[in-house]
Amino acid sequence: MKGNVLFAPLALNMPATVPHHIAIVMDGNGRWASKRFLPRIVGHKQGIDSLKRCVKACARRGVKVLTVFAFSSENWSRPADEVTGLMDLLAMAVGREVPQLHADGVRLHFVGDRSGLSVNVLAGIARAESTTQDNSSFILNICFNYGGRWDIAQAAAQLASQGLPLTEDSMNKAMALAHVADPDLVIRTGGEQRISNFLLWQSAYSEFFFSDKLWPDFDQAALEEAISAYQQRERRFGKTSAQLQSEASPPTET
Repeated sequence: MKGNVLFAPLALNMPATVPHHIAIVMDGNGRWASKRFLPRIVGHKQGIDSLKRCVKACARRGVKVLTVFAFSSENWSRPADEVTGLMDLLAMAVGREVPQLHADGVRLHFVGDRSGLSVNVLAGIARAESTTQDNSSFILNICFNYGGRWDIAQAAAQLASQGLPLTEDSMNKAMALAHVADPDLVIRTGGEQRISNFLLWQSAYSEFFFSDKLWPDFDQAALEEAISAYQQRERRFGKTSAQLQSEASPPTET
């Protein structure tokens, strides 16, 4: 295991119900920049810094998997200069940030449709995944050119091409995030309260938390607020509260 600083536990009494997997819709970069009369791409650059802080905060808090929505399949409809800037920013960030992430034991997965990405971006993604493939301290999934409907469709197409039946179990294994458990907590920043085609299959039983903070302003205090709210939820997965309480109670001696 690499990286002792990033994964050192916080000096507090951490409850046992910290979510194993957190997924985040990182919304609000453009609005953050616009409020400051800056180009939208500046907000996206600040968003990378926020993501770096969030990775560290999650790891120190005991979270094992973080999945972030960086670029949706619908984002291609944004102004061309913003899309180009985002592609350039991804290539730059991969080259600049991967060495430190690797040193800290982070394994990177890029999740999404790669058919529309440039050769330069694809090469950077391949290097990042190859470099970090043996790391096991923390998993960071970056959903880029991703959509939940695309994910379901590609899983079904994959199974159909192999002549396999489409069952819940087979679909689970064919989804783009099959390498990790489903998210326990889905956070959306920026004040909007919708899922926006993110992890439609995987979030069936996730808890949701909506933050008014724009993504560049999402700090450790905001993360703690989301985790605290999660810890107040009762996750029943179709069962009743009475059933859960009965299962949690030790057997009575006779």
